Amino acid sequence: MIPVSEPLIGAKEIEYVNECLRTGWISSAGRFIEEFEQKWAAYCGMKYGIAMSNGTAALQAAVGCIGLQPGDKVIMPTFTIISCAQAILYNGGVPVLVDSDPRTWCMDVDQVREKVEAEMKRGDGKLKAIMPVHIYGHPVDMDPILEFAEKYNLKIIEDAAEVHGAEYLTGRNTANPQWKRCGGLGHISVFSFYANKLITTGEGGMVLTNDPACAEKARSLRNLCFQSHRRFYHTELGHNFRLTNLQAAIGLGQLERIEEIIARKRWMGKAYTERLQGIPGLQLPVEESWAKQVYWMYGIVLNENTGLDAVQFAQKLKEKGVETRPFFLGMHEQPVFQTPSLPSPGGRDKGRGLFTGEKYPVAERIARQGLYLPSGLTHTETHINFVCDMVKAILKN
Repeated sequence: MIPVSEPLIGAKEIEYVNECLRTGWISSAGRFIEEFEQKWAAYCGMKYGIAMSNGTAALQAAVGCIGLQPGDKVIMPTFTIISCAQAILYNGGVPVLVDSDPRTWCMDVDQVREKVEAEMKRGDGKLKAIMPVHIYGHPVDMDPILEFAEKYNLKIIEDAAEVHGAEYLTGRNTANPQWKRCGGLGHISVFSFYANKLITTGEGGMVLTNDPACAEKARSLRNLCFQSHRRFYHTELGHNFRLTNLQAAIGLGQLERIEEIIARKRWMGKAYTERLQGIPGLQLPVEESWAKQVYWMYGIVLNENTGLDAVQFAQKLKEKGVETRPFFLGMHEQPVFQTPSLPSPGGRDKGRGLFTGEKYPVAERIARQGLYLPSGLTHTETHINFVCDMVKAILKN
């Protein structure tokens, strides 16, 4: 079976982990944590990095940094992982959803504009932030979102969990366009370093920001809100979201060859496209002129006229020795947000009855018809050829 993804661990990661073991620095203190934070922040063009235990924790901490009050709203895509909506809800906010762009599968910026303008007309001051989520390696079209944020004093929480090293051309309609790395475009940004990401710490995440107060808040939330002058004394509640030195050691070793990793992922994406383009009934990933995508996962969307949905197609590929994963199911279709009787964390009834009657046709279509193919760094041209041959064979029958 060709797996969807496997991490590629190099000699430097092993060397750094062995150093942790030899010296005993295996918990949430040690030189690798700070070095990984500093170097990843600098790579993304941000001043401060705050390592977290995973991407979900990083999202929760990032939203916690913007000071939401109960009922405050954050615009986000329906097509994403549930961690995004969960982070907003846990911090007392309300997610406001938009559909996906049919080409990039990222959030539809025209719908963002519509939702922002509708909230401004409402005039209750509840809209506080926009959470763009870069999808499967391709950036969101950020310029319009940054313009909305500046015009209406909104925070940007940039979810860059799937776009390590991807770039976006800012100011492309100005005299001075500039390529910037994703994760360096918002007021605060979030990364995941899960095992299937471009660089990994096994489990792990990071919050990035240029705001020193926000960085201090994220560090506090990460460490149970201990007071610097008095340990075991708390004026607010936090979390144990700490990353270990062992994990940071892996991440630092991975970061030292990030350009090699990006080049390989871009080669893989182009290799898939060369072999699959022109097949009737198959939508492939794009790379817009304003984006340098990294093909975190190589997604495909089946046309309904193939007579197959993603579940059926995945089963046929599995029978031929190819593992896949389905696309996200939109937040507006998640039972946890629709069923008032379900228990909620801590006995709170958060997120119940949300999105009632809302429809997002692009997200609904790609959720049912989309899946991603094996995309791990360990895969070779032979693997890609085999996967593509199996895709073609199934669609031919």
